[in-house]
Amino acid sequence: MPMMTGFLLGVTHLTGSPQSAAQAREYVRAKLGKHHPALDDVVLLVSEVVTNAAVHSNSRNGGVVTLAIADCHDLVRVDVVDAGGETAPRVCDDDQAEGGRGLVLVDHISHRWDVHEDDTGRTVWFEVKYRHAYEPHGVPPRPS
Repeated sequence: MPMMTGFLLGVTHLTGSPQSAAQAREYVRAKLGKHHPALDDVVLLVSEVVTNAAVHSNSRNGGVVTLAIADCHDLVRVDVVDAGGETAPRVCDDDQAEGGRGLVLVDHISHRWDVHEDDTGRTVWFEVKYRHAYEPHGVPPRPS
């Protein structure tokens, strides 16, 4: 995979509790700005992934969930790092299940996403593509 370039907008450390999702949403809104073309999609997906980390990972009950966000010119990349857990996050294909549909949204809305686990914890990352307002049909303007 080619190296991605862009701007790291910020990294924040959240407490592993359900209330962290609201803090994560506000953080993303502040970092992207209210006019960013990917704002609504990124806020929704961050809320889902941070909630999963705070409720289902070993970071729950007051551990640390780390959120990093970068703008890479035509996509926003988000990494949510937690302490790992007994089971890996997965897309729930049971329409009758009471929970587990957050990753269905991540799967449908993001350009791509994945999970990386190792001895230090787990990272769920996703990318949301967007077009700049000055780029009709996704083609950058030609220099004069």
